[in-house]
Amino acid sequence: MTDTRWRFRPRLWPTLAALTMLAVLVGLGTWQMQRLAEKQALIAELAARADQAPTELPATISDPAALEFAPVLLHGQFRHDRELFVGARVYQGEAGFHVVTPFVLADRRAVLVDRGWVPGARKAPETRAAGQIAGTVTVDGILRTGGWKGNDLFRPANSPQENLWLWMDLPAMAAHAGVADTATSFYVAAGGAVNPGGLPVGGLGRPEVRNTHFGYAMTWYALALVLLVIYVVHQSQRRDGRT
Repeated sequence: MTDTRWRFRPRLWPTLAALTMLAVLVGLGTWQMQRLAEKQALIAELAARADQAPTELPATISDPAALEFAPVLLHGQFRHDRELFVGARVYQGEAGFHVVTPFVLADRRAVLVDRGWVPGARKAPETRAAGQIAGTVTVDGILRTGGWKGNDLFRPANSPQENLWLWMDLPAMAAHAGVADTATSFYVAAGGAVNPGGLPVGGLGRPEVRNTHFGYAMTWYALALVLLVIYVVHQSQRRDGRT
């Protein structure tokens, strides 16, 4: 009769290497869980800020990032002749553009307003003339900061010569629009009020913060578990005995 048994016989250097790698993997998973808590707190803060009642746009804004997603009210006139187009924007599965229009306030300051989405076939202003609101109007929206939000290695190039923008380069967009005293440290994303004719479609600027930290944490923890299993198997020897 054969008695086959496995015996765990850890050796020094493989054990030290495995423990080091295990500590790194568990540490990375724990760090991602900490980042998850921080991101969840940030998302809750931004959502609560966006749900506040709108207030008049301050005369000066020294720290736009501290007011990002805060609801604001604007009073003034659109400069529809200076529209800018932000491309590669999808709404309900259809590709199109966001229309960004300079908005001149009563004190002559100007703010870029992302009025919302239009389909590619309605990019030309004359195809959506009803939505080109004239005269003094009130716009409610949320304050946003510009700039490229992703990794600089993947930042696409804007095309000012074609008036096509893939990300909100506010200084360049303001210069292209050519409206005096336009703010370049923030813009306003229009709220969900329906424009005449239905276009542009507003209300698309609420907080959208990616939160993938839980998935990353589970990946690191899973790798740590796999490493532990491999280590135990690798450091175990089979012993055959007869009784």
